[in-house]
Amino acid sequence: MENSSLEETLQAGKLYRNLNSLIVAHLRDNNLNQAASAVASATMTPLNVEVPPNKLLELFAKGLAVEKDEMLKGVTSSALYDLGTSLPAAAYGSIPAPRTATVDFSAVQDAKGSSKSFPKHETRHLSEHKNIARCARFSPDGRFVATGSADTSIKLFEVAKIKQMMLPDARDGPVRPVIRTFYDHIQPINDLDFHPQNTVLISGAKDHTIKFFDFSKMTAKRAFRVIQDTHNVRSVSFHPSGDFLLAGTDHQIPHLYDVNTFQCYLSSNVPEIGVNGSINQVRYSSTGGMYVTASKDGAVRLWDGVTANCVRSIVGAHGAAEVTGANFTKDQRFVLSCGKDSTVKLWEVGTGRLVKQYLGATHLQLRCQAVFNDTEEFVLSIDEPSNEIVIWDALTAEKVARWPSNHIGAPRWLEHSPVEAAFVSCGTDRSIRFWKEVL
Repeated sequence: MENSSLEETLQAGKLYRNLNSLIVAHLRDNNLNQAASAVASATMTPLNVEVPPNKLLELFAKGLAVEKDEMLKGVTSSALYDLGTSLPAAAYGSIPAPRTATVDFSAVQDAKGSSKSFPKHETRHLSEHKNIARCARFSPDGRFVATGSADTSIKLFEVAKIKQMMLPDARDGPVRPVIRTFYDHIQPINDLDFHPQNTVLISGAKDHTIKFFDFSKMTAKRAFRVIQDTHNVRSVSFHPSGDFLLAGTDHQIPHLYDVNTFQCYLSSNVPEIGVNGSINQVRYSSTGGMYVTASKDGAVRLWDGVTANCVRSIVGAHGAAEVTGANFTKDQRFVLSCGKDSTVKLWEVGTGRLVKQYLGATHLQLRCQAVFNDTEEFVLSIDEPSNEIVIWDALTAEKVARWPSNHIGAPRWLEHSPVEAAFVSCGTDRSIRFWKEVL
């Protein structure tokens, strides 16, 4: 018994040492040197400990996946959502393994001349709203995509049905990929997001509301819960846990909501932001440890996901032009931003350093988006004058393709699937188009 107890103690000690090494390396590699030194000193861990890049994130993600799988097998949905079962959504939210590892932008500094070719895609008109199609969002598992419109409606598509519709030899008659249409806003919809575990879709709109829709119920047309904000809700983003959500509004500070109580929290530690600091987009990082805002005053701001404090302001990220979009890379080390100065830029989170610029697409008028493909090997955006979709090699920043958008007038929004080579475009012509790689 004594030997067994000793062995358990030794194993526990080894586990703690390994964990401390992972934490120190994670902080160090993300340029949080002061924090890394403090943890290293307190735990007697070498500051230069050798650990594979992003190992802590990798293990954390695997742990979350196992926990989620266990929940799906044995735990019912929370009372908050009271979800029905009419939608065949078994294992909703389980994320497929990525096709390839994401790009390490810090590994290669000068890779000119080694650009990859963007695969050929086919495209199909899916549906039309009654007014401008303003935004789109894929579910985390890539099985659904939702679009929001100036006509105040939301359409929900099932990706499997879209693919079936695109088959050249479909024999079962017309396939209808729209599986739900929601009507509950009274002004145009600005942004959408999916709950990471439950079959719940949220929308933010100009009517100052965030609405919750249960898309597991076939007959549901209206929201089952509503958050009444004080401002035009320009952007929404769920925390990866699903317990909190962020709203980017005409107010200069992100509004953080507890999903269970709807209590709103505002950061008390905020840099001075001018009156033109409205937030065009807010997005959580993959673990929820940080979030980023893209503002009308031309700044990209990084916020601590726990304290809600602003930890870095990249003022003038796009000169005097407003920043229309900002997103983290999957490893949370970089942020991709897009602005009305016709540039797309990649920033290092730890230092605020400009890493890459993607040039050659003009966007001066619309709330344009720039997005990575699912493997982060390419960046996609829009050229308004030519009505084209522009694609760059993410690592070399060289343009590798320009495709006609097939919309009448420039698209307003691009959204790429998180799990496969497919994306949607939303147009001022009211239409939604789906694009997927030709295999």
